[in-house]
Amino acid sequence: MMGTDRHREEGTPGGSGPGTQDGPGGWDVVIAPATPWWRLHLGEIWRYRDLLKELVARDLTAIYKQTILGPIWVVIQPLITSLMFALVFGILARMSEPGIPGLLFYMSAVVPWAYFSGVISKTSATLIANAPLMTKVYFPRLIPPLSTMFSTGFTFLVQLAFFFIAALVYRLSGSYAWAPGGALLMLPVLVVLQMMLALGTGLLVAALTTKYKDLNFLVQYVVQMLMYMSPVIFPLSRVEKGSTLYYIVAANPMTPVLEGFRGALLGTSVDWSTLLYSLLFSACALLLGLASFQRAQRSYADVV
Repeated sequence: MMGTDRHREEGTPGGSGPGTQDGPGGWDVVIAPATPWWRLHLGEIWRYRDLLKELVARDLTAIYKQTILGPIWVVIQPLITSLMFALVFGILARMSEPGIPGLLFYMSAVVPWAYFSGVISKTSATLIANAPLMTKVYFPRLIPPLSTMFSTGFTFLVQLAFFFIAALVYRLSGSYAWAPGGALLMLPVLVVLQMMLALGTGLLVAALTTKYKDLNFLVQYVVQMLMYMSPVIFPLSRVEKGSTLYYIVAANPMTPVLEGFRGALLGTSVDWSTLLYSLLFSACALLLGLASFQRAQRSYADVV
């Protein structure tokens, strides 16, 4: 039904059939006016936590099902990408930071960028991909985007752990004195920021794709191009300050986050005050994404 939210209440009095009432407030199904977007019904999401767990498990198993190497691809993908960047942009183009092994330099940015781009790409197709399920069964519509965020987050944590292993190998071999220092404590802050920005952007695109399905194709291209406007293949220090390119790269809200990851993982110099810009941008993106997503789901069944 358009313009309404349907909620299934727990604890229905025994002996009452669907749609019947056994005393005041004993309805099994309640159809109420659509609520404002800021009422996320987090308690309802908690009641559907088992569904959330199942969707996370489904996402993790479906990706590597019927593959030869299986979950090993979680490590191989950032490793190959980082090695390629180290060869092309680090050795040939000399864009990497001097004194830091190219593999570690690029992996410190490739891993968080892979999480950011992965959440946006998967979340943007949430409503379309889950259309057969969403139009037949009721559950909180935020469950699929959250499952994407958590399943991709698991992959991110595995890749991050591999970075630490690689850094320890460099240190034990004596080829690089890896010592990130106290900046490593900023890592949880950086993770939260990238989660907020990725989820908010993905929800916004998902809301728009219900009417404009062309965005499904466009978002993949835009995210890929955005990587070249981010300090993934080069540090921000390599860009001339005051130049047009510098302002373009600095305007990217992921720039302070990626620079922060390098500072936390490798001990490079970082202006941590720039994270305030990313925080404000991420908060606005998340609020806008939630508002758009909540609004789109009201007429979702009539559009898809």
